[in-house]
Amino acid sequence: MRVMVIVKASQASEAGAMPDGELLAAMGRFNEELVKAGVILAGEGLHPSRKGVRVRYSGSQRSVVDGPFAETKELVAGFWLWQVRSMDEAIEWARRCPNPHAEDCEVEIRPVFEADDFGEAFTPELREQEDRLRADVEARRK
Repeated sequence: MRVMVIVKASQASEAGAMPDGELLAAMGRFNEELVKAGVILAGEGLHPSRKGVRVRYSGSQRSVVDGPFAETKELVAGFWLWQVRSMDEAIEWARRCPNPHAEDCEVEIRPVFEADDFGEAFTPELREQEDRLRADVEARRK
């Protein structure tokens, strides 16, 4: 199963504070473990929300809202995408992770939808399209 591990923002990350060398080194070692175990598919840190925008949808209307955004505890500071056997395995990896911030924080682990999760609505034609798009994305990465 694939899971997204969402690193929640902190006041410091939203202020643009960069991690110190010790934390960068610890995260580097942790990411190395993830790579060696074949768990990590992707992972990145994100700039503070003041550099982002939100696009709001209301029917056919679209509006853009510039950051920063309130409620730091609801913002995302970074993420990993992991391939694991179970949620329990994802939790065990998360327990081994260094604290992503110099202050208290949390990460959220959520399963990524797989094709079979959509049932009959995901027709063979849609499945074929999805497979083709994934292959195109992978080819562009090389």
